[in-house]
Amino acid sequence: MRLQHVSVAIGADGADDGRAFYGGLLGLTEKPVPPKLDPDQLVWFDLGGDLELHLMQTGDDPPPNAHFCIAVDAGLDTLRARIEAAGVETRTPTEIVGRPRFMCHDPFGNMLELTQLPA
Repeated sequence: MRLQHVSVAIGADGADDGRAFYGGLLGLTEKPVPPKLDPDQLVWFDLGGDLELHLMQTGDDPPPNAHFCIAVDAGLDTLRARIEAAGVETRTPTEIVGRPRFMCHDPFGNMLELTQLPA
């Protein structure tokens, strides 16, 4: 058993902001929404292998403490600097030894953890 995708709610008109944050700032690659699903309500990103991030334009508020984590292969400090330079506040949570990480919120209030796992 393994995780295949994560779905998060974004603003009802949040597709452009979602693409700017996840595609532009984080550098994720957008992928086509499969047939029969409404591409006007969904934006999908490739997270490597068969793992995907789905943005759902529901307008729902995000849960206050829930988050998802994206692991980067390298350059965690560079990514954090780029995110902060874009005006996004970051914070350092409690340390997990051997697993540097930081947290931030997307433009819709969803909390993300970004980490770099040991090789």
